[in-house]
Amino acid sequence: MNTTDLTNTPCLACNGDVPLLSELAVQTQMAALDENWQLTASNTTITRRYNVKGFAKAVYLANLAAFLADREGHHPDIEFGWGYCAVSFTTHDAGGLTINDFICAQKLDTLTQS
Repeated sequence: MNTTDLTNTPCLACNGDVPLLSELAVQTQMAALDENWQLTASNTTITRRYNVKGFAKAVYLANLAAFLADREGHHPDIEFGWGYCAVSFTTHDAGGLTINDFICAQKLDTLTQS
């Protein structure tokens, strides 16, 4: 399956006019992500849960995701607590997944590689 490296691609300005990805395009982009990303049953959101040691590392990871979001202008939902940080991408204005979600997910994968 041919996948695209999006790590050097900027997010598109989003005013509700960024097109939703087809189911095939979503599956193709999922193949390019770390295997820990999960697609919701409704195919509208991708989520990755990171398990970490302690609370401080969860906060650091949430801050890293927030920094990336601010830089890209595309903002995930972030949950964190002792031992975990979960990051979810969806394009709220479009009502589902767009290329912006996969751009940010790939960039977060790159930043969190050990």
